[in-house]
Amino acid sequence: MTEERQDFYEYLRDTKKFPSVWCPGCGMGIFVRALISAIDKSGYSQDEIVLVSGIGCSGRATAYLDFCTLHTTHGRALTFSTGLKLANPKLKIITIMGDGDALAIGGNHFIHAARRNMDITAIVINNSIYGMTGGQVSPGTPQGTITTTSPYGNLENPFDICELAKVVGSNFVARSTVFNVYLMEKLISQAIKKKGFSVVEIISQCPVHYGKRSGFKSAVEMLEWQRDNAVMINKSQETGQQDLPPGKFPIGVMVDREAKSYIERLEEFNNKQREKANAL
Repeated sequence: MTEERQDFYEYLRDTKKFPSVWCPGCGMGIFVRALISAIDKSGYSQDEIVLVSGIGCSGRATAYLDFCTLHTTHGRALTFSTGLKLANPKLKIITIMGDGDALAIGGNHFIHAARRNMDITAIVINNSIYGMTGGQVSPGTPQGTITTTSPYGNLENPFDICELAKVVGSNFVARSTVFNVYLMEKLISQAIKKKGFSVVEIISQCPVHYGKRSGFKSAVEMLEWQRDNAVMINKSQETGQQDLPPGKFPIGVMVDREAKSYIERLEEFNNKQREKANAL
């Protein structure tokens, strides 16, 4: 067995100052380490991968990673990703979004990218809050949570990101936490290799805006909460949130299927049109 790598400096932009812009205790650093480890094992070169991000804490990731990158407008990361994939299907597109970026202003794009089964790996960092802009309520905020825009508690139910991705047609859907770092890396690896629209939701912590208002004393305590409430499931199980004890949530592979991607269907269509044109 080969020794596990400990550094990935070639994947980082040396023009950027470290430590990063992320707050102490944020889960983004753990995620970035898992992402570049998964990419390193994928067999893709840096020039074959494009990383696309939107606006928010997760959007800063593309500034630090030495790939072809796009830091796009709020909620539109998947539209840029779709255009890139159509322009050059050989590229591996990995799209990094937050829960607000992906599911609020970007919700319609998320649904239709999945419906088309576009060949994109979508990673949603769910910290249950708008962390960069002041701690507002997001589509991932649990009911009852106090935020800057819900000072008396959030009245809305949050999206179940994995259930949404599942029902609208994604080929691969999985969830991890940043505490479960080896599982996170494994699921990202599987998503990168998968044809079609693949979604990995990663439960992360925001100790500054979410944690303090929710009674957590530290980032470590938030990681312990992830450890204690995440329940590993088998991909063959039809386990949903409703089947678990209150407060628990499933992690692991939720969907793994082989429906044709949009790119495959498009290639088949184009080939048929060429055959018809040549027959004339």
